[in-house]
Amino acid sequence: MKLDPDLKLSILEKVGVYSTRFSITEPQILLSTKEVLDAPKEMTEGRRTSAYKYYGVSYLQHNLVFINVRKIPDEKTLENTIVHELIHMRFPYLAHGKRFNKLVRQGLKGKVFPPYRKRSKTAAI
Repeated sequence: MKLDPDLKLSILEKVGVYSTRFSITEPQILLSTKEVLDAPKEMTEGRRTSAYKYYGVSYLQHNLVFINVRKIPDEKTLENTIVHELIHMRFPYLAHGKRFNKLVRQGLKGKVFPPYRKRSKTAAI
């Protein structure tokens, strides 16, 4: 796909809508490999120079997501990529697999996820 102002606005709107549904802070979005390389190295460490290979990359520690618009062939793949990366943000402990893919499908269908609560390490007596 070719990135133009209308597509950029559409992507940012979708990220806002899904972030709200998933009860996460809206991440900063990068839409070109140039933006990834221009970002501070500590923010994109690990997948800095290989990001161009993927449809999207989540940089969890910095609440940052790269959507590789030039590599994405169509609107459906774009939406799936946005949801996929935001599911990584919402469930950072979950690796790719059946459960992860189920959550992506649920997200695409409009499921709302309540805020994530960390379990207390103290037991109730």
